[in-house]
Amino acid sequence: MKKINIEKIKDKVNRLESIPLSEIKINEVDEITNISINRRKSSNERILDFLNTVKNPYVFKMNGKLIKISFSKTNKSADDCLTNALKSLYK
Repeated sequence: MKKINIEKIKDKVNRLESIPLSEIKINEVDEITNISINRRKSSNERILDFLNTVKNPYVFKMNGKLIKISFSKTNKSADDCLTNALKSLYK
């Protein structure tokens, strides 16, 4: 298995979280239907693969439209939210 640099992923996520949608170029965003994650891996491994693979984990394209996700300030962790989102995409 390829070693994933957790600190690099944390830096990427923190840096990309606050970029406004108006500053995102559509041709520089991943098409969500082109992203494949190995379903045989654990939830944590799938999340890490996703974060490591995509250009911006908060913004993607679907049918040519930009979509930005964000998380409310609750007691749920980002891991919980991402896990739920990935589980619903890859049922």
